[in-house]
Amino acid sequence: MSEPDAASAALTIAVLTVSDTRNETTDTSGQYLIDALQQAGHLCRERCIVRDDIYQIRAVLSGWIADEAVNAVLITGGTGFSGRDSTPEAVAPLLDKIIHGFGETFRALSLTEIGSSTIQSRALAGLANRTVIFCMPGSTGACRTAWNGIIREQLDAAHRPCNFVGVLRVGGQEP
Repeated sequence: MSEPDAASAALTIAVLTVSDTRNETTDTSGQYLIDALQQAGHLCRERCIVRDDIYQIRAVLSGWIADEAVNAVLITGGTGFSGRDSTPEAVAPLLDKIIHGFGETFRALSLTEIGSSTIQSRALAGLANRTVIFCMPGSTGACRTAWNGIIREQLDAAHRPCNFVGVLRVGGQEP
């Protein structure tokens, strides 16, 4: 199997921040993800910040899932246990398949950083309409852990033994 060229390996990614308090100036987590994905050679298609509201999250995410140009969505925020944290409830019904290993692996990595507090993370991921969606906590540190420990490699077509690029609708093409 030949290695993909740089153009075929570049994905188009959307970034969603779920927060009742952040804006583009104070959204360090969303900005971190944009900077990281661009450093990895990917393109940021769109960035959006929405209140922690199930229907606002679903409205934005549904549009991106339907957009053939969006290969992946990174969602930061709303994955804890506070009264308003609703990202998992908003996202899970839209998924065709759940990637159970993402939440498990994120919590394992996070355990070394924040100890037992990691049990309060409801990080999750899945596939919807051949778009991979990763939901992670809203702290910049948590986004760094998820990106460096899991997401960067899983969005890299050269990563072996496997990655998610092969199951995505890249460039509007079916895999």
